[in-house]
Amino acid sequence: MSAPAAWAQDPVHLVVKDHHFSPDHFTVPAGTRFLIMLDNQDDTTDEFESYDLKFEKIVVPGSTITVHAGPLHPGTYKFFDDYHPDQATGTVTVTQEP
Repeated sequence: MSAPAAWAQDPVHLVVKDHHFSPDHFTVPAGTRFLIMLDNQDDTTDEFESYDLKFEKIVVPGSTITVHAGPLHPGTYKFFDDYHPDQATGTVTVTQEP
């Protein structure tokens, strides 16, 4: 039986404003679980989604949601706002620790 995956130290903080994520890219180590905290500063509802990371969450204006993700294999994973997929996009790079 293997040990459970470790949690990354700090949550990843994202903001969606004017239908763009900030930051729109972040990096996490492979094999760890991590939290994404998304603050919606838009005037509209957004749908934070990732086929790669297997989540889909509604975030209303002025609120913050938390998403649990990982552990993941090394690679690049996409996320987006399903209501504004041509504007609000981002990526997570998962790196193998030495």
